[in-house]
Amino acid sequence: MRLFVAIDLDDAIRDEIRRFIDIARAFAPEVRWVQAESLHVTLKFIGEQPDAKVHEVQKALSSISLNSFQLLFRGCGFFPTPRAARVFWVGIEADRGLGELQTAVEQALEKISIPRERRAYSPHLTLAREGSGAPRWRKGDHLNQRFTGLQGYLAANTVPEFGSMPAREFFLYRSQLSRQGSRYTKIGRFALHSAKN
Repeated sequence: MRLFVAIDLDDAIRDEIRRFIDIARAFAPEVRWVQAESLHVTLKFIGEQPDAKVHEVQKALSSISLNSFQLLFRGCGFFPTPRAARVFWVGIEADRGLGELQTAVEQALEKISIPRERRAYSPHLTLAREGSGAPRWRKGDHLNQRFTGLQGYLAANTVPEFGSMPAREFFLYRSQLSRQGSRYTKIGRFALHSAKN
């Protein structure tokens, strides 16, 4: 079973991003755009695990005890660079709560022999991909003009803001690949404590 851990988006945020995608798609029609319904804030990609391991993963995640925090979705960018863009993303701003939660997820899963991610955590929402969609710079990368129209549109407009939301819970998801794209199913829910005033 292919698994990952993530925070779901509030409907209001998802709707704002959906409207933005509807406009932006016209400026980069040749790239692959994600469905707004599938957007989430990834905390940890676990990958393939035997079905028997799922309960162990859920138990490890249920041991996490942290406070809720705010997430702000604003701005856009490109990986690995604007000139050699393969990924178009929306930025996520948060207080230290997001980093603490991501670290806690890594630590909890490491205890059950799921290795830590080696790369630094870089929270974002991927909206579109071109080619392999690999976010890191690779030897041989060259100018990619498929995002040029979108970059012109972004430069001529104000920085997009999609709103803020409280992160009150996170989920264990199952990812199923198909010809129509990935389908995500929540198979575990884990609450965060209400922050004390």
